[in-house]
Amino acid sequence: MTDPAPKTGHLSALIERLYAEVPVFRDYQPLAIGIHKSLMERFPGLDKGQVRTAMHFHTGTMRYLKAIVEGAPRFDLDGNASGAVTAEQQDQAAATLRERFKRGAERRRAEQEAQQRQEKLLKLAEKFNPR
Repeated sequence: MTDPAPKTGHLSALIERLYAEVPVFRDYQPLAIGIHKSLMERFPGLDKGQVRTAMHFHTGTMRYLKAIVEGAPRFDLDGNASGAVTAEQQDQAAATLRERFKRGAERRRAEQEAQQRQEKLLKLAEKFNPR
């Protein structure tokens, strides 16, 4: 087992470690309720704040939310089934995904409109630019 992530280390180091050493993280399987306690026991040198932030990051990823929407069972650190995803949790994950897709589409639309405005301005500048 490798040394725990330093308390002042970056979140990415902890995330990489979890993905490397804990298959349920790497495979984006729904996590057992209270799994943060198991993480603190298995990796005693971890900072509670880092674990909380890493969990928030991981459980907010698209792949994880999609796994929740599918309604797969929850798993502990060893990959054993440990409870189920409720219909309410599935609905919440689906709503979060819908909102993200909506924001992404709005952002892309705004970028496309800005690009079109820029192209029109360049054409106007070329038309009226005395050379």
